[in-house]
Amino acid sequence: MSILIAILGLAGLILVHEAGHFFVARAVGMKPRRFYLGFPPALVKFVRNGIEYGIGAIPLGGYVKIPGMHRPAPSDLDVQLAPALGEDPSLFPKVARVKRALEASDLETARDALPELEGAVEGATLTPAAGRAARRSVEELRDGLSSDAYWRQRTWKRIAVIFAGPGVNIVVAILLISLGYLFGVPGDPDRVVKNVKAHTPAASVGLRQGDTIIAVNSRETPNFDTVSRLIRASKGKPITVTVLRDGTAVKLGPVRTKRIGGRWALGFQPGWKEVSYGPGRALTRSLSMTWATTKATLTFLPRLATGAGRKQVSSPVGIVDVSSQAVSLTFTLYLQILGLISLSLAILNLLPLLPLDGGHILFSIIEGLRGRAVGREVYERVSAVGIALFLVLMLIGLSNDINHLGGG
Repeated sequence: MSILIAILGLAGLILVHEAGHFFVARAVGMKPRRFYLGFPPALVKFVRNGIEYGIGAIPLGGYVKIPGMHRPAPSDLDVQLAPALGEDPSLFPKVARVKRALEASDLETARDALPELEGAVEGATLTPAAGRAARRSVEELRDGLSSDAYWRQRTWKRIAVIFAGPGVNIVVAILLISLGYLFGVPGDPDRVVKNVKAHTPAASVGLRQGDTIIAVNSRETPNFDTVSRLIRASKGKPITVTVLRDGTAVKLGPVRTKRIGGRWALGFQPGWKEVSYGPGRALTRSLSMTWATTKATLTFLPRLATGAGRKQVSSPVGIVDVSSQAVSLTFTLYLQILGLISLSLAILNLLPLLPLDGGHILFSIIEGLRGRAVGREVYERVSAVGIALFLVLMLIGLSNDINHLGGG
């Protein structure tokens, strides 16, 4: 159940991110064409006021389609309609008319010629794959030539729409962290054992819920920090643990520690006292944590080139694992971790790399300064670099998570 809650939480963060793009696009006059819960293909869909709403078959996050992200180019027709032209050459005159208009930057003529091309595509004899590609090409042309196309808007509108996604994630992060502080979050851990995980050294040696750890290897442990430090320092060697149980000191072990979550441990969770704050103090602490996390993340990014930095990268697998552990401890702690994940999503998306939101913001500024749109081919080349870097980062994170989950 805790893993399901963690997955739903991550999906919810993606959904509110897309909702930010959707509602701000509508507010500034760009009419999104689709908004889905989950990702297509659609299980259920309906159209209202020209917008297709649906529930996608891939149940993770959401999807919004904003019209005309790129200025239509003659080369788009060559690529997207090539299969259809090969199967039905009668389409050529209609395609050529639109293509000439685009080459002359005569968008009005291209728009006027589009219905004729659309009718020709619908009447052509095409294989299912070529037909889908041709219809998709016509749809993208229609969106790109429309008055509310993204690429035709003023720079501030485009930036507002793109920033809205990460912006909502930042607001959600502040809200969730504040709620954690408001309703009570775990304070400093203490020496009392809250629970013992099955199939761990702690379970095998007989550690019980409610035991108070008073010594490790006969060294007194006045606080949990000392307990944790001595256990980690064992590095797999046998240790003894002395606990106070029903008023009597009981010595357990020796038992070898085990690598759990990337560090040497016995396999128990400590207890704690919950600490709560008033609304004002909760918000202040949330803002402080948000700012500190943002600075730490930005200073961490340059360290990705180092081995130590790469070992700290995590993938969605690790995110879900950490979130599920937090759910099992206390829901308010989970809310705060979910808030930090939301903040991380915002910071990641604001990196100036395509196809991330930060890359679109950067290119919107560049296009505003140039006074004309950047060609789709430039977007695609730069996006290819960004996607490659992102995939490398994901592979590093996945490798780290597999090692951690496996105890390596």
